[in-house]
Amino acid sequence: MSAKSDIKVPEHVAIIMDGNGRWAKARGLPRLAGHRAGTKNLRRIIRAAAAMGIKHLTFYAFSTENWNRPEDEISGLMQLLAEFIETEIQELHKEGARLLHIGHLDGLGPVLKKKVEDAIELTKNNDRIDVVLAFNYGGRDEIICAVKKLIEAGTPSDAVNVQSMSEAMFTAGLPDPDLVIRTSGEMRLSNFLTWQTVYSEWAFPHVYWPDFTEDHLKQIIEDFSKRERRYGGLSKK
Repeated sequence: MSAKSDIKVPEHVAIIMDGNGRWAKARGLPRLAGHRAGTKNLRRIIRAAAAMGIKHLTFYAFSTENWNRPEDEISGLMQLLAEFIETEIQELHKEGARLLHIGHLDGLGPVLKKKVEDAIELTKNNDRIDVVLAFNYGGRDEIICAVKKLIEAGTPSDAVNVQSMSEAMFTAGLPDPDLVIRTSGEMRLSNFLTWQTVYSEWAFPHVYWPDFTEDHLKQIIEDFSKRERRYGGLSKK
């Protein structure tokens, strides 16, 4: 997708990385092998998105509901996050990526929490692309936290509106997603960016996340570019 292309590139793309377990099962591998393959795909898609001119890329990596999974799978996912930061953050930093986190870091344990915080600090001045990791994140939880934040700040009821709520969210300062992609063909929101996606466009490619490629991303963006976003208004066509 060249700079001269007339394709309308979304500013913010959010991705639900679904299908790692089924990818592994289809190959007779343990679920963690699917998560590892999915983690390797992160770097490829981040690089492709940056080259396309996408400015904000959010990944749904671990939900607040994922704590209900088997303990060994949870432990493996935490280890994969640590490995991703250890092996990829320096290259992402050189390439101008800024790492952000939404959700709760406190549940990750002190060592992993420190790794994430250090990576955020290292990349804080980069501006080519924001890589936002939604880890230990839930959309309903985020809304509840935002309401509590406003209450604790003594916000009067007549000052509680879309703007004040948005500013109290984990995603404050980021634009709402223009496009949400959920791989694997499943068609659910799954408690992801519940507040922010009310006017997002959606795509549900029938491919598991480890097999999702730059070509898939390009095709989805080309399709997105043809859509008319009306935000509740009437068509201009």
